[in-house]
Amino acid sequence: MAPEETRGFMQQTSTPEAGGSGAGGSHGLLPLFAVFFRLGLTSFGGPVAHLAFFRDEFVTRRRWLGERAYADLVALCQFLPGPASSQVGMGIGLTRAGIPGAIAAWLGFTLPSAIVMIAAGYGVLAMGTGGEPGWLAGLKIVAAAVVAQAVWGMARSHAADPVRIVLAVAAGAIAIAWPAGAGQIVAILLGGLFGLLIPERHAVPDDGDRLPAAVSRRTAFGALILFAALLVLLPILSDKTDLATVRIADAAYRSGALVFGGGHVVLPLLQEATVGPGWIGVDAFVAGYGLVQAVPGPLFTFSAYLGTVMSFGPGGVLGGAVMLVAIFLPSFLLVVGVLPFWDGLRRRVLLRRALSGVNAAVVGLLLAALWDPVITSAIHDWIDAALALLALAALMLWRVPPWLVVALGAAAGAVIGAL
Repeated sequence: MAPEETRGFMQQTSTPEAGGSGAGGSHGLLPLFAVFFRLGLTSFGGPVAHLAFFRDEFVTRRRWLGERAYADLVALCQFLPGPASSQVGMGIGLTRAGIPGAIAAWLGFTLPSAIVMIAAGYGVLAMGTGGEPGWLAGLKIVAAAVVAQAVWGMARSHAADPVRIVLAVAAGAIAIAWPAGAGQIVAILLGGLFGLLIPERHAVPDDGDRLPAAVSRRTAFGALILFAALLVLLPILSDKTDLATVRIADAAYRSGALVFGGGHVVLPLLQEATVGPGWIGVDAFVAGYGLVQAVPGPLFTFSAYLGTVMSFGPGGVLGGAVMLVAIFLPSFLLVVGVLPFWDGLRRRVLLRRALSGVNAAVVGLLLAALWDPVITSAIHDWIDAALALLALAALMLWRVPPWLVVALGAAAGAVIGAL
C-alpha cells in the first residue's frame, strides 16, 4: 500500500461512518459478541492465524481500527504475558464498548472451542492419537495461507523501507534461533531500540488513527493492582485453605500470568501444574492436546478440557469453567490496565519512532511463525504446497471469505487423505 493510500485509508477509518473507535462509546454488545463468536467458530490455525483473521475482519472489512492502530495493539499484546490473539480481541472489544465490550469479545471468541473441549472431557479423549485425519491436515495447510496473507499485508505497511526490512528480518531470525517466548520479547525490545534510529520521515506518523479504551485511568490502575494481588494472594490462599477449587484456580492463573509467547508455550506450564501433582494422567493430557489442535479459537481453551477431566477439584463443567476463567483472567486485567495509557503514549515522537521498529519486528515474528511451526507442520509434499498456494490465491486474488477458504481446505484435505 502506497503512503498516499495509507493516509487516505487511515482518514477513512477514523471517521464515524467508517466505524472507527474514536468515539469509544457504547456499541451494541450483542453484535460485538456475534462477530467474535463467528470468528471463534472459524478461526483455525493458532494465534498468528487468528491475528490475520482479526485484521481482515476489523481493519479491512469493518474498519473498526486503522492499520496502524491494529499493528500497535498487536505489538502491545505480543509484549504482554498471555495469549496475544485473545488479548487483541479483548482490546478491540474494550475500544468499542469498554469492559462489557472486552468481556463480550472474549466470550464470543472463546466459547466455541471451550464448549468443544469441555465436551471432549466427557468422552472424546482419543482425538489425535491415531494419526492425523485428512481434514485436520487441510486446515493446517489453509492456516499457512492465512498467515502468509497477514505477513504480506503487514509488511507492506510496516516494513516498507530498507531499515525496517532489516529489522523485520533480524527479528524473524531471533525468533527462529530462540523460539521460546523470551525470544519474542527480545526481538520486540530490539526492534523498539533500533527504531529510535529510524529517520523521522520514515517513522509512523500521528495521522489521527485512535486506539482509545473506554475505561478510566482509575479503573485501569485498579485492574493492574488486582492482577498483582491475585498473583500474590492465590498461592497463599491455596496453601492456607487447601481448597481444591482455589488450588486449580491458582495453577491456571499463574500459567496465564507468567507465560510469554502464548499458545503452545503454555503447555509445559499446564503439564507441570496438572500432570505433575497427579490431577490428570499423561495419556489424557496428550489426547486433549491432540484435540485442541483441531478446534478453532484460542489454544488456552485446553484448560477447559483439563478442568473437566481432572480427578482433583469439582471436575466437569464447573472444573472446566474455573480453569478457563482463571487462565484468561490475567490477560483481561492486563489489557484493561495498560490499554488506557497506550493510546496517549504511542503519540510521543520518540515512541512513534520506537513503534516503527516494534511494528517491523512484529512483521518478523509473523514471518518466523509462518515458517515454524506453520509451514513446517503443514507442508510435507508438493500436493500440500499446491493446496496452500491455491488457498492463498483464493484469499488474495479472488477475495474468497476466509471462513469459506477454511471449509474448502478441510474438505480438500479430507479428499486427499482418502486417496
